[in-house]
Amino acid sequence: MVGTLMLGAMQYWPLRVTRLLDYAEREHGEREIVSFWADGSTTRTDWGGIARDSRKLARALERLGMKKGDRVATLAMNHSRHLVCWYGTIGMGGIVHTVNPRLFEEQLVYIMNHAEDRVLFYDSSFRSLVEKLRPKLPTIEHFICFDPAEGEGFETLIADEEDVYNWVDGDEREPCMLCYTSGTTGNPKGVLYEHRSSILHALAGLQTDVFGLSRRAIVLPIVPMFHAAAWGLPFAAPIAGCKVVFTADYTPEVIHKLLLQEGVTHTAAVPTVWLGLMRHVDEIKGDFGKLQLLVIGGAAAPRAMIDYFMKRGIRVCHAWGMTEMSPIGTTGALPHDWDELDYEQQLDLICRQGRIPFDVELRIVDDDGQLLPRDGKASGRLQTRGPWIVERYFKEDEKATDEEGWFDTGDVAILHPDGTLQITDRSKDVIKSGGEWISSIDLENAAVGCEGVAEAAAIGIHHPKWDERPLLLVVKAGGSEVTADEIRRHLEAHVAKWWLPDEIIFVDSLPHTATGKLLKTALRQQYRDYRFDS
Repeated sequence: MVGTLMLGAMQYWPLRVTRLLDYAEREHGEREIVSFWADGSTTRTDWGGIARDSRKLARALERLGMKKGDRVATLAMNHSRHLVCWYGTIGMGGIVHTVNPRLFEEQLVYIMNHAEDRVLFYDSSFRSLVEKLRPKLPTIEHFICFDPAEGEGFETLIADEEDVYNWVDGDEREPCMLCYTSGTTGNPKGVLYEHRSSILHALAGLQTDVFGLSRRAIVLPIVPMFHAAAWGLPFAAPIAGCKVVFTADYTPEVIHKLLLQEGVTHTAAVPTVWLGLMRHVDEIKGDFGKLQLLVIGGAAAPRAMIDYFMKRGIRVCHAWGMTEMSPIGTTGALPHDWDELDYEQQLDLICRQGRIPFDVELRIVDDDGQLLPRDGKASGRLQTRGPWIVERYFKEDEKATDEEGWFDTGDVAILHPDGTLQITDRSKDVIKSGGEWISSIDLENAAVGCEGVAEAAAIGIHHPKWDERPLLLVVKAGGSEVTADEIRRHLEAHVAKWWLPDEIIFVDSLPHTATGKLLKTALRQQYRDYRFDS
């Protein structure tokens, strides 16, 4: 006779994102939330205010006809109203879809139509973009501005709603957020985060070896809320009870002002942000106030940058992850013998992409899928699995993982015996510029669409500020006199402005594989020492 399943005797509380906000309101509701807006104004609220406005927004969304599972899009920078939109949407059972405004217009139209968004909240700074896209977004019924100069907008929407609402309940595996990744080829793919995965990810972010948040922390998440959920900080902060400082202005002068004015202790952004801040602080002979921890992710941080901050007594946390990982994969945890290492050894460690936190598994395999050792020497395809790692993309039946749950990140890496990760290359032919992906294939296809271009190849070239910038190699069609300026003008009509190649070089031919594909490895080797003039 088969025995019955024996369960534990503890209460079952589904891990729902709304519990984060309930806790924040109850236990540290007075902790401040500051928003520095694009127009230079500042507004202040607290976790209690965020909770009250979120309940009012949940009621307003239901009044607009939104139902459980509906997608509500945001096209916005970092501020308290955006945060309210997250929790209010999730609280009424909806799915908040953060849209990256840096994507090309065709991609924006695709992802909002693919998501079948019913509401779009947007910043006034994106008004002209929204008006241009509006006729192409048939599923969106309501367009609501977060910060209108006058008339109706976000505050008007929630103004008359009561501050009483019971969050929509459900299973912890239900979805709560949708983020699209531009990927390498084809259309962007949606990553559908769950309540459970988001809370587990937030709890990981609290660890000392990850973001090290506490109630004493004052956090400035410079990484955009549309970029992989601002690395999970808006979900981790309410657990810790941090003061949070938001800014929609990323200029070095404003960031530095906020660091000092608000007493920021923890912050996170891509390397390009820190390069600008470093130059500004050096020019004015300033300092970084109370800053303790600086998280660098999105692209590999230069050694000189890490050295710069470490010598000023600021802990640098080098992190790696991706949208499909919610996004934490590794962070710059310090080893047990940190104090026994000399400075150069410490710097060597921080220059790697960090160590693996609990609930993330990493491995490297060869091209045949055979496991490679964590010996600090073997280099292979990096794979991952865990409770906040994607299993399948939104609206796709086929799993994105193998039969054992491993997801191929597309990176090539070395795993060291101490658990640190070192990214060495990419298996995908994408160019990473300022923490954002540029598809080399899409760029090539656009170039070939220009009259007089027979073939084109785009590769990433090292750039001191942007990590990588595209170099476009072009083979002219027979008899063509097409110029670089003509190709650039053609590209301007087909790709985002920041995708445009820094330089265009004409060549007689391009190398190919036996099957006729462009041999990018040969091109990268040929131009490995190439540097742009500016």
